[in-house]
Amino acid sequence: MTNEINSDAELLRHKLNLESGKLTWPELERHYARGIVIVISAELELVEVAASFAEDKKDNVEKWMNTGQIHRANDGDAKHWNDSEPVFWSIVVAPWVLAQEIVLQ
Repeated sequence: MTNEINSDAELLRHKLNLESGKLTWPELERHYARGIVIVISAELELVEVAASFAEDKKDNVEKWMNTGQIHRANDGDAKHWNDSEPVFWSIVVAPWVLAQEIVLQ
């Protein structure tokens, strides 16, 4: 049994998963200052969202934006993050940095 990747879509998701990583707020803050951070809600799969950005699936992105599941980071987010010092899972899909706050249970 092999772990072959059978399609371009699977390959992209595998690559994005490997490129994901943890960031702290101080590490993410400089990207926020550049206006390139996209906040991903906890109910979404970060890799799937990143794949939609990479594959230019505008319908998916617009749907998530309209439902508030993703949004461009704003001053309220920055204040919350500065106060709570969270850790994020993030993936760069140029020019964006997609960030999903890790919620500890």
